Amino acid sequence: KKDGVQADLVGESSSFKNLMIQLDKLTRSNGRVLLSGPSGVGKELAARYIHSRSDRSSAPFVVVNCTSTDPENMEEVLFGRESSDKIITSGLLEQANGGIIYFDEIAEMPMATQSKILRVLVEQQFQRSGGREKVDVDLRVISATTRNLKQAIANKEFREELFHRLSVVPVEVPSLEQRREDIPMLARYFLQVFHDAHGHVLRKLSDEAATLLQTLSWPGNVRQLKNLIERILILSDGNGQIMVEDLPKDAINSNDQGSVGALSGNLATLPLREAREAFEREYLINQINRFGGNISKTANFVGMERSALHRKLKSLSVVSSGKQAFSKVSEENNN
Repeated sequence: KKDGVQADLVGESSSFKNLMIQLDKLTRSNGRVLLSGPSGVGKELAARYIHSRSDRSSAPFVVVNCTSTDPENMEEVLFGRESSDKIITSGLLEQANGGIIYFDEIAEMPMATQSKILRVLVEQQFQRSGGREKVDVDLRVISATTRNLKQAIANKEFREELFHRLSVVPVEVPSLEQRREDIPMLARYFLQVFHDAHGHVLRKLSDEAATLLQTLSWPGNVRQLKNLIERILILSDGNGQIMVEDLPKDAINSNDQGSVGALSGNLATLPLREAREAFEREYLINQINRFGGNISKTANFVGMERSALHRKLKSLSVVSSGKQAFSKVSEENNN
């Protein structure tokens, strides 16, 4: 629960369904999990999902934010402290006993702390700062990172043995770009969430607005979409459907920094046939990506027979990898 808003894992795209299949398997085991993916994709939600459906669900879920914890205090935060007169302050490891400890942005953990955490994973016990006795813990560890840990290992910023201990089961949480077809469902879900949590009028999202949201780029992923929906509810007037004109202009204009203008500028210099091909190529790539590479759904939306669309894509040198589409023409130009 963040910002007073409860969030769930929501979607129906193939990449989202694959994620959920993996997470469901992990609820039945005790193995360590390493969640990777860009910022804002919902890695903590995935960790909480595993916890809530595991046999540790009634035990604590404790978050260690490795980015915001002062490196100087990291060990005391994790291991706790025992003063000379035996006053004990328990750390996060002790608080998580029996449950799950979630290391957010594990790559930011100081090297010295990494070796101590490694020892905890091996021995399932540790000493508090200033303490002499060993404290036994029963923990399941889930870690998350936006960084490439293998690169961090090569840079001598992360311990290789710790990486192997943490990544018994590596899981990649897909970006919003990889699951564009979920965007309308997520947007409508957040409209309901903000209605329930903050009393915003429950508004509908028009099909045109949903379509436009699917074509934008989302560097901040699901978190960025959630913030955009909240902003629309706060700033736009009216209780009716959310239309294209209700979407913040700067959010649309900052997307793909002037790609529409750039395309128009290029088109203006081309003969009609080439300009039409360039437009069709751009349009169809957008639509295929919007539907997560599903050619049948794309054909249905653009009003073409599936076989005709395949022929059109071939003539425009557009390649679909099953999840995303790209232009062979621009690839050849870049090489």
